[in-house]
Amino acid sequence: MEYVYAALILNEADAEIAEDNVTEVLEAAGVDVEESRVKALTAALEDVDIEEAVETAAAAPAAGAAPAAGGAEEAEEADAEEEDDDAEEEVEEAAEEEDDDDDDAAGEGLGELFG
Repeated sequence: MEYVYAALILNEADAEIAEDNVTEVLEAAGVDVEESRVKALTAALEDVDIEEAVETAAAAPAAGAAPAAGGAEEAEEADAEEEDDDAEEEVEEAAEEEDDDDDDAAGEGLGELFG
């Protein structure tokens, strides 16, 4: 996940998302940098408009929500919060499992970049 964050930081700073820049950001954060992951990330983001992707991702949850009245709205909000908590726990568990497999699974595709 830190690799993606490095790309987002570079994008926010209007810096080129290049291998050396990503590596510098990661090293500054104290990350043990894997060159293959940096290369895969920069290649995957080569033709991606990060601003558009961030806007699309930010708008997706709001697009599915419909206005509700009174108590129904509160119940939906509570359900949504519970689902968010469950999703966060699943992501954390998946990240822990992936951390264990990182050494063995380096370079197994773009899915490795976002773990």
